[in-house]
Amino acid sequence: MSYWVLKQLLLGPLLRLLGRPKVEGLQHIPRTGPVIIAANHLAAIDSLYLALVLPRRITFIAKQEYFTQPGPRGRIIRWVMTATGQVAVDRSGGSASTAALDAAVRILESGGAWGIHPEGTRSPDGRVYRGRTGAIRVAMRTGAPLVPVALSGTDRINPRGRRFWRPGRVHIVFGHARTFPPLDHTEVRTATDTLMTDLATRSGRRYVDRYAAKFR
Repeated sequence: MSYWVLKQLLLGPLLRLLGRPKVEGLQHIPRTGPVIIAANHLAAIDSLYLALVLPRRITFIAKQEYFTQPGPRGRIIRWVMTATGQVAVDRSGGSASTAALDAAVRILESGGAWGIHPEGTRSPDGRVYRGRTGAIRVAMRTGAPLVPVALSGTDRINPRGRRFWRPGRVHIVFGHARTFPPLDHTEVRTATDTLMTDLATRSGRRYVDRYAAKFR
């Protein structure tokens, strides 16, 4: 219930007013059953706009820090994340990465929609960076279709380093759903690179073949 209250009554109207989202390709999202929503990552509010425009509930695996921030702002963020059913994971690597993918599998096996930003972190400059392979590996493991989603404009509404949102225009393009047969390690890497270059093309942005986390 809290998810739909936030979407329809609390955050949704504000997001629509600020971003005036233009959406294309929404017909590619299955009405029911498991689906992976894989999008480029420009701003902290990307997940909010995806939840806003999708006709069904979407669950993201969120970093642990969103649930542990102190102060009034931290409590609000924690409430929003909990109310919308987001799953907290430790992103420090190793077994934590496996736990995150296992959580994604459980979401999909229950017939849910799992949202992921394969870049793993926000783009530092608006370009699309190399993706982690988790989305493709989970798609192979579950057989769930993967829908590529290109986001534009969210970084203007929620610029890095700014505390307050500002008006802008959000553009969201959903591509055709894809399924992936069993692939070896090299093929998984290639499929991930193809996904990210497709997102760059759809969003009209340059692709950078290195991880955003390593960019300085």
